[in-house]
Amino acid sequence: MAIVERRSGKPAANLSDPQFYISRELSWVEFNRRVLHEALDERTPLLEALKFLAIFSTNLDEYFMVRVAALKRQIEAQVTQRSPDGRSPQEHLDAVSAALRPIVEQQHLAFSTELRQQMADQGIWLLDYDNLTTAQKVYCHDYFEDQIFPVLTPLAVDPGHPFPYISNLSLNLAVVVQDPRTQQSHFARVKVPRVLPRFVPLPAPQARARKTSTCRWIGVPLEQVIAANVSALFPGMAVQEHYSFRITRNADLAVEEDEADDLMLAIEQELRKRRRGGSAVRIEIQRTTPGPVRAMLMEELGLAQTDVYDIDGLLGLGDLMTFMALPLPDLKAPSWTATVPPDLNRLSPPGVDEDDPWGTEAAEDLFSLLRQQDQLVHHPYHSFSATVQRFITQAAHDPQVLAIKMTLYRTSGDSPIINSLISAAENGKQVTVLVEIKARFDEENNINWARKLEQSGVHVVYGLVGLKTHCKVTLVVRREGQQIRRYYHIGTGNYNSKTARVYTDLGLLSARDDVGADISDLFNYLTGYSRQQIYRHLLVAPINLRYQLVSLIEHEIACHKKDKSGRIILKMNSLVDSELIALLYRASQAGVVIDLIVRGICCLRPGVPGVSETIRVISIVGQFLEHSRILYFQQGGQEAVLLGSADWMPRNLDRRVEVMVPIADPALREDLKTILDLCLADNRQAWDMAADGSYRQRHPATDKESHSVQAWLMAKAQGL
Repeated sequence: MAIVERRSGKPAANLSDPQFYISRELSWVEFNRRVLHEALDERTPLLEALKFLAIFSTNLDEYFMVRVAALKRQIEAQVTQRSPDGRSPQEHLDAVSAALRPIVEQQHLAFSTELRQQMADQGIWLLDYDNLTTAQKVYCHDYFEDQIFPVLTPLAVDPGHPFPYISNLSLNLAVVVQDPRTQQSHFARVKVPRVLPRFVPLPAPQARARKTSTCRWIGVPLEQVIAANVSALFPGMAVQEHYSFRITRNADLAVEEDEADDLMLAIEQELRKRRRGGSAVRIEIQRTTPGPVRAMLMEELGLAQTDVYDIDGLLGLGDLMTFMALPLPDLKAPSWTATVPPDLNRLSPPGVDEDDPWGTEAAEDLFSLLRQQDQLVHHPYHSFSATVQRFITQAAHDPQVLAIKMTLYRTSGDSPIINSLISAAENGKQVTVLVEIKARFDEENNINWARKLEQSGVHVVYGLVGLKTHCKVTLVVRREGQQIRRYYHIGTGNYNSKTARVYTDLGLLSARDDVGADISDLFNYLTGYSRQQIYRHLLVAPINLRYQLVSLIEHEIACHKKDKSGRIILKMNSLVDSELIALLYRASQAGVVIDLIVRGICCLRPGVPGVSETIRVISIVGQFLEHSRILYFQQGGQEAVLLGSADWMPRNLDRRVEVMVPIADPALREDLKTILDLCLADNRQAWDMAADGSYRQRHPATDKESHSVQAWLMAKAQGL
C-alpha cells in the first residue's frame, strides 16, 4: 500500500484507499454528459447541436458494446475483484444504469421538445407521419411501394418460425397481427433497412400550407413510413399494433493470439461473428410498448429489466448526423480550412513542374528544411495533406529514399498514404508497414489495406502477440552522398486525413540522428526478434514508458523540495492508471503545482485536502475533438516537454506499443507550452472538475472576455 508520510501530526493518508479514486465507468458517463451539453448549449449552432446529439448516441452505443458488455461478462464469470474505486463489476453495472437513465431521458426530451422546434423555426421540418397532409401521405405510400416494400422481409414468430436473430444496432418494428379466421394474434419482426435513408425527404409544400415562406428541408422518419404501410406486408391479416425497438450487442473481439496460427485468419473469423453480434446487452424500446411484447423481447434476447431503456420519441439518434450534410452554412460552425505552416509554405508545391512531376526537388527542399530545423505540425490547424501526407508522398517518389517504415493503426477508407506506400514499393524502395489488425472496429478495414499493400510488394507486419501497436511513427531512410540519414514523423494521432480535419493532434517532423536511431531500434522490435530494453531518448511502452514517467514525477518532487518550483502540466485523453495517480497525489502532497487537461475519463480526484490540494483538472469539449497528448515537467529549470500517442491507462502503458518523444528544439518546446497555457486559460469550452467527479463549465463574464483555445489557434494559423 502507498502510505503518505505524516505531516503536522495528522494521520497518514493511504493512497490506495478507494475514496481517492473515481470510477472509470462513471467518469466516462460524465464525459458523455459534457458532449450532450454541447448539443443543448444555446451558443451551439443548430446543425452542430444535432451533430453533438448524434455523437452522444454513437458514443453510448460503443460504450454498451464494449464496456457494459465487459462488465456483464465479468459478472457471468463471477469475477469479484474490485476496481481501484472499490466497486465490484455488479456494483459498476448498477451505478452505470442509474447514472445513464436520466441523461438519456434528457437527450430525448431535449430533441423532441426543443431541437425539433428549432429545426422547424429554421425551415427544417422533421415531421411525424401523423402530422402529414393527405398529399404527403399519398407521396409516402407511393414511396413505400416503389422504394421500401421490395427491401422489407417480415419475420414471423410461431412454432414453425423461431424467434429471428436481431442484428446489432438494428432498428426494428415489433408488429402484432391478428388472423381474422382464428382470432389468434401473432408476433412478427420487421427490420428497418439501413440501405435506405433514415429520414425520407418529402417534396416541399406550398408556402401557405405551412404558413411560412421558408422550407429548406422536409422529411419524415423511415420507420414511421413503414409502420403506416406495414399492413401491406401481412395481406389478409389485421395489424393490431406496432412498436419500435433497437438492440445493442457485445461487439468486442475475443482472439486467443497465442493459439492462432494465422492472426489475420483468426480475426476474420471473429469479425464474421461480430457481424451477427454477441449476446444482447441493451434494448431501447418505445415507452408505450405493452407488457406482453416487452416481456417476449426480453426473454428471447436474454435481457433483464435493467437492460431495458424506455424511449419517448425517435430511437437511434445517431442518425441525426445526416443533417450535417445539408448545405446550410448559417446553421453550422464557421467552416475551417487548414493552413500550411510558414516554413513549409515556402517550399514549391509538388507536381507543378513538368520536369519534376513528382516533386523531388520540393522533396529535396523539405528534407533540407528538416536537416536545418525540426517542424511541429498541429492538426487541424495545419493541413495534414501539406505536411504529414506530403512527407510520405514525396519520400515515396524521391530517388534518394531507400526505405520507408511506418505504423498504421487507423487510416481513412480512401487513404492517399496507402497509395503513396504502394507507389514507393513500385519504385523499388524497401517499404515496411505495421498494420494493427486488432484496432477495435477498424479490423476489417485494416485487413483489406494489409492485403492491398502485400499485393503491391510492401512488407506487412501485423504487430506483436499480446500487444496492440498504437504508436504513430514513420521513418524515412535516405541516401545523401556517402551518408545515410534518417527522417521521421512521430505523432499523437492516426495517419487518417479525415480525422485530421476534426481531431486536434500534434506531430514532430525531424532528422535528429539520435532519435532516428531509436526509431530504427523500435521497428526492429516491432518486425523482428528483439528484446530491446534501452532507448536513447524515446519512451516506449511497454518497455520503459511507465518507468520513465515515474522517474519524471519523482524527479519533479525532488526538485520542488530544493527550490519550491515544482510544476507539472499534462494533456491527455484519459487518466486511469492508479499507480501514476497515486504518484501525482504524492507530488501534490509535496507541494508540486499540477494542472491536468484530460478530455475524457479522469479517475483522479482533484482538490482533496491533504491529498491533491495543488491539482487542478479541466476538460475541453469543443468544435474539434481534443486528442493530442503533451507532457510538461519543470525539472528545476531543465524543462522536459514530450508528445506522443499514450494516454495514462494500464492498457496504454502495459498492453500497447506506445511512443512518447522528448522535444529537443527550444522553440518547439515554447510552442507546446503556449498550447498548454491556452488550454488552461480557456473559458469558453473548458470544464472544471470537482473532487466528487462532477464538472462545471466555465463561462466568461462577457462575450469580449471569451477565450477559446481552438478559436485562438485557428486565428493564429491564419496569421490573425
